[in-house]
Amino acid sequence: MTSTLAVDLMSGAFYADDPHEAFTWMRRNQPVYHDETNDIWGIASYQDVRALGTDPSLYSNAGGIRPKFPATPMMIDTDPPQHTQRRKLVSAGFTPRRIAAMTEHVRRVCDEVLDAVCEQGACDFVRDIAAPLPLAMIGDMLGVAPEDRADLLRWSDDMLRSQGDPDPSGLMAAATAFAEYTEYMRPVMQQRRATGATDDLIGILVNAELDGERLDEQALIFETLLILVGGDETTRHVLSGGMLALQERAEQLAALRADPSRLPRAVEEMLRWVSPIQDMVRTTTRDVRLGDVLLPEGAELMLLYPSANRDESVFDDPFHFDIDRNPNPHIAFGMGEHFCLGNQLARLELNVMFERLLTRLPDLHLAGPGPFPKRPSNFVCGLEHLPVEFTPTPAG
Repeated sequence: MTSTLAVDLMSGAFYADDPHEAFTWMRRNQPVYHDETNDIWGIASYQDVRALGTDPSLYSNAGGIRPKFPATPMMIDTDPPQHTQRRKLVSAGFTPRRIAAMTEHVRRVCDEVLDAVCEQGACDFVRDIAAPLPLAMIGDMLGVAPEDRADLLRWSDDMLRSQGDPDPSGLMAAATAFAEYTEYMRPVMQQRRATGATDDLIGILVNAELDGERLDEQALIFETLLILVGGDETTRHVLSGGMLALQERAEQLAALRADPSRLPRAVEEMLRWVSPIQDMVRTTTRDVRLGDVLLPEGAELMLLYPSANRDESVFDDPFHFDIDRNPNPHIAFGMGEHFCLGNQLARLELNVMFERLLTRLPDLHLAGPGPFPKRPSNFVCGLEHLPVEFTPTPAG
């Protein structure tokens, strides 16, 4: 890497390629990096990312968590006290008791997913295994009929594809997906409100009250959309990226097959290694000095999670994938007020799916040497395809 660096932090292609050489340079030379073309700042070090992510008085979410894009009516684009109130409503669907009660359901869904491919001897791991599990879980939580999950996946993909896609058709597809999602969810919400049912997350949100007030339709649409994207896309990419990491390290995969009790730590390492969320934006509320850089009021700062999760000052040998890494204080789920509500559900899905894979498809291996491209995105980034093969086994 040269003594200077020119990175387009808005470019989806930058994140889909290997950005870590640039991130390493930033941490060592300019941990508060100014992308002059876009007038946006990249925050590269673990210490700074964590500090900025936990101080809304100086670094606000209210300007929006996407670069050069206005805030939306969802809780992630708010600061306390509004964020605290909204989070209380949504968190009712993610209590430890509710998540623990989902364990057997997650296992059944995992087996259904594997039943659909196990007799074939080959599949696309992303499309056929990694995508269906979180989609089914989030779809159930949102009250989406199983036959409509394909639409849910298409809407989620199209809305995220616009992040980092310079083609205007990507923005048009995102707008269309949002409109179709809204039209689909509207009668679902109306039905839950009319019946007072609280069996799923939609029912909980529609009928919840805080200080005598309920969420309006616009807020409900955006909150459920946040849950969809946060719960579907991210877990999918950790499943596929984690599997690729294991396939590229035969000794660690063999160790995990020999002793599945090591799975919880292995899953945490997958989360650190993949870091599917590339960044979140904070906006300075006043002039503030960060290190040797004076940031003006209103500056947009991109918290670069993958960079923080490879910070040499925090993680020993950070470019080594280690299923036994401990401690592992990764920030794949964010931090502070905005720590991901769905983190326990994601961990449950990852642990159970890998346990079922190791048990049911023990010789699963890559069908080719790659390359395995990622979707260009400056927000949520992960593998688009991962062909695998295995010995066919009976379903059920």
